[in-house]
Amino acid sequence: MIAPDAVHTSEAVLTARDVSIEYEVDPPVKAVRNVSLTLHRGEILGLAGESGCGKTTLAYGLNRLLKAPALMTSGEITFHDRGGDDIDIIGLRNDQLRAFRWDKISMVFQGAMNSLNPVISVKAQIFDVFDTHRPGMSRRAKTERAEELLGLVGVDPARLSSFPHELSGGMRQRVMIAMALALDPQVMIMDEPTTALDVVVQRGIIREIMRLRERLGFAVIFITHDLPMLIEISDRIAVMLQGEIVEQGTAEEIYRTPQHAYTRKLLSSFPSLHGERGGFVRSGVTEEQR
Repeated sequence: MIAPDAVHTSEAVLTARDVSIEYEVDPPVKAVRNVSLTLHRGEILGLAGESGCGKTTLAYGLNRLLKAPALMTSGEITFHDRGGDDIDIIGLRNDQLRAFRWDKISMVFQGAMNSLNPVISVKAQIFDVFDTHRPGMSRRAKTERAEELLGLVGVDPARLSSFPHELSGGMRQRVMIAMALALDPQVMIMDEPTTALDVVVQRGIIREIMRLRERLGFAVIFITHDLPMLIEISDRIAVMLQGEIVEQGTAEEIYRTPQHAYTRKLLSSFPSLHGERGGFVRSGVTEEQR
């Protein structure tokens, strides 16, 4: 495992240039329009925007998971490997793409806690990742790694023998995060990973993600409509509206000096727990400091 001295560096690990994605229906829907993003090694990049703005479509495009009628019509996506090699994700063929996914970039899908196979044990589902990507691993090595993964996300390794219906929603979500970490990826894309969980469980999972990022050094693209959450956990934030990135900046810049009217509207849509109604107050910041 990699435990870097500095979590966030200026070195790019993933770059997207002028990515556009359409749904080929009648009439065509331009879901993503000329989006450019740079993800730095070890950072958390928050992607915020309302439902239907193109966040999930972009995430699928970055990982080459688009299915018809979605089609990437233009753009470049490059992965910058630890060894110094640049990988053209668009140009990867089937076998290359299969080997690339989960090894270099993994994804925790929206509603992931319901993505586990209900009739297969947790252990068998984690083993399936190793059987596909690490066919030479011994059964003992797979068991040790599976136990380590559950421990990393705060789940008792004894739960390996459990079936998904025997786990709480929060535990199922943690198992999905463990599976996404199984091959030590350099980038993890998380699409609304705490949706449908209660607030206490959400906060616990967010803390685990932050802790794991600090320990293992992977970069995160964290997708949510919850801009205040992103301000708390992200290094940088990109705000998306109608398929376009309308504003990018550090979390501090987005909070203190938002430039776009839509960003200001997102911030004002969350009520304060400390002051008068009508705005979001960042944790630890008083009215006088605003």
